[in-house]
Amino acid sequence: MAFRRPVRLSRGGVTVLEICVLAALYYGSARVGLLQQLVRGQVTPLWPPSGIAVAGLLLRGPRVWPGIALGAFLVNISLGPSFPAVLAITTGNTLAPLCSYVLLRRMGFRNELDRLWDAFALILLGAFTGMLISATVGSGALLVAGVLNAEGFWPTWSVWWTGDAMGVLVVTPVLLVLSSARWPKDAPPLRWLEGLLLVAATASVGAVETGPTPLMFLGFPLLIWAAFRFQLAGAAPCALAVSTFAIITAARDAGPFAGHDLLTDMITLQAFNASASLTALLVATVISERNETQREIARACRQLAAMVARIATGDNRPILPPPEPDGEGDRDEDDGPTDTKRSSPHP
Repeated sequence: MAFRRPVRLSRGGVTVLEICVLAALYYGSARVGLLQQLVRGQVTPLWPPSGIAVAGLLLRGPRVWPGIALGAFLVNISLGPSFPAVLAITTGNTLAPLCSYVLLRRMGFRNELDRLWDAFALILLGAFTGMLISATVGSGALLVAGVLNAEGFWPTWSVWWTGDAMGVLVVTPVLLVLSSARWPKDAPPLRWLEGLLLVAATASVGAVETGPTPLMFLGFPLLIWAAFRFQLAGAAPCALAVSTFAIITAARDAGPFAGHDLLTDMITLQAFNASASLTALLVATVISERNETQREIARACRQLAAMVARIATGDNRPILPPPEPDGEGDRDEDDGPTDTKRSSPHP
């Protein structure tokens, strides 16, 4: 009986598939983001596609940029206002994450986000600097198309810019964490219990945040707990959840957003979202750096203890590198087994 070989895609086929997946994710997340539209039906306080675009470039490389362009075009073609404006907005939405990607790579950004510098680079370069392009090009296109007047340009630009920046700050870390996540096989039961308690606490805080009482500050102890105990793997999803609850509260005109105009609500919402994202990101990276430093100190102490033990036994042989996994390097010149407990050569 003949067996068929598994079909493997060529490099070009894999790239096309990645482009299509990125376009689909961009389009789907854009439709979700537009549910909370504030300005002309296409400017929102949180734009998830910008975070997906930056994460896609960081994980798969610049070759997937057509997926961003395709997704942005499909979203904006249904919103208008005119075909030239759609092309301009699509161009801005494509160039912004590409600019963020180039800036981050030039600065030595690592996808693990385990250094404080990586967090600052994502905040300053990936979010606040790169997204200036999409906000400026998009708002300018609406102004030229006659949709906005000169007085409405800057309010639209500010909402556009902060919405794209929040998408990078909130969504990109979650996707970077998911890309390297592994199922914890040896985690103790208490660790699982703590994770379940964190999920339950997140849901409870969300229920309180979306209520009529202004208790949004309850999300910050949750973020600090997640960052200290689970680092970025816990802090990034919690920040996304807390920001989502805040946006829902603003859309309902409840809590601290009740009785204010659009500009005041936007300032309050974006200040809260930025504070939550920065708290989660910076605390998580600081704890990761601390843990790595502790591991390096423990490794150095073990090496020092081994050196002290060798000196105490009078073993003056040079310290060899650790043995290879296949066992090579643990033989003497006569190919016999090395006796690590042999007595000192000195009388």
